[in-house]
Amino acid sequence: MPGPGDVLELIRERGALTRGDVLEITGLSRMTVYGRIDSLLDAGLIVEAGADRVTRGRPSRHLEFNSAHATVVAATVDTTQTTVAVTDLAGRIAIQERVEVAVADGPGATLTAISASAHRLLGRAGISIESVAGLGVSIPGPVDPASGRPSQPPLMPGWDAYPITEHLRDGLGVSVLVANDADAAALGEQRAAHPDSRALCFLKVSSGIGTGIVLGGQVYRGTDGGAGDIGHVKLAGHDERCQCGARGCLAAVASGRAVARALTKLGKDASSGSDVGAYLAAGDPDAARLTQAAGRVIGEVVATVVSLLNPSDVVLGGRLASAPLLAGVRETLYPRSLPRATRHLTISLSTLGESAAIVGLATLVVEQEYSAAAVNAAIAR
Repeated sequence: MPGPGDVLELIRERGALTRGDVLEITGLSRMTVYGRIDSLLDAGLIVEAGADRVTRGRPSRHLEFNSAHATVVAATVDTTQTTVAVTDLAGRIAIQERVEVAVADGPGATLTAISASAHRLLGRAGISIESVAGLGVSIPGPVDPASGRPSQPPLMPGWDAYPITEHLRDGLGVSVLVANDADAAALGEQRAAHPDSRALCFLKVSSGIGTGIVLGGQVYRGTDGGAGDIGHVKLAGHDERCQCGARGCLAAVASGRAVARALTKLGKDASSGSDVGAYLAAGDPDAARLTQAAGRVIGEVVATVVSLLNPSDVVLGGRLASAPLLAGVRETLYPRSLPRATRHLTISLSTLGESAAIVGLATLVVEQEYSAAAVNAAIAR
């Protein structure tokens, strides 16, 4: 029989519900439903909000997931820097800071810096470690779903199969989950900005290129975490060497690193996607022109993704997310796709920007720590 955790999952997924709604949806007896709800209220996992509708009797109050029940720590690892944030269970950021540590510094230095930053932020916010539900970490590379460890990440030398979860759990004493950065951002965008999207692709264009895929509200990772790794699709007629060691990869031709190389040849100092993003923000015409050209190349590959998945939304994020990139992708994606595959397609820039992965990580932590099974087990104790 469904337990309190199943009722909580229903409330989390459907939003605010009345007791009558829960009765109708579950088909359980009134005594059972009210008992489950009382257990959740006593545990502080749900709260009662204002009247949902007024009948001839008392107003019906709706039940909501208590996003203030605990705290989440989220860390987004990028190639040149890391952002650490403290959020509530809805992904709303309370405090955050940027840590100047690069993936090239190795996993030990990066993860130790994350632990120190998390302790620092929690101290500033006056939040005890005991109230932290979990820590979510995103990395710019594939993550093996079975082990939660990096799986041959091209942009992260020395990180392959590194025990990130164990390292951070030892430093903080909380549960830890690891996700690919594009996957986390895709989920954040879907939940916050495109909740009705049945198929969303988040295209992250920074120093590398990756795609996060959300189908039916769930991240699709593939068999071993490699789904969406379009940065290493080989392009005919190109011989540029990629960081993965191969030649002609999309990332070698059209990533932020590739645009940075082109800017350097024009006498402008740039070495990463972050540098290109700074030029774009400043309105630099060369950065805009080269980014739009990169978008055209990316659009050729994403056209295949669109034809395969038929998504309703393609969202562009990362350091190069800009009007020129959007224009470039549109220039080639539509002509190379069947009209049937794109007639309901929206291509847009990220709504959440750099916060997308943080929101996605908070969502993943909540789905793990407040799953029906986890809550049923906790309340039964």
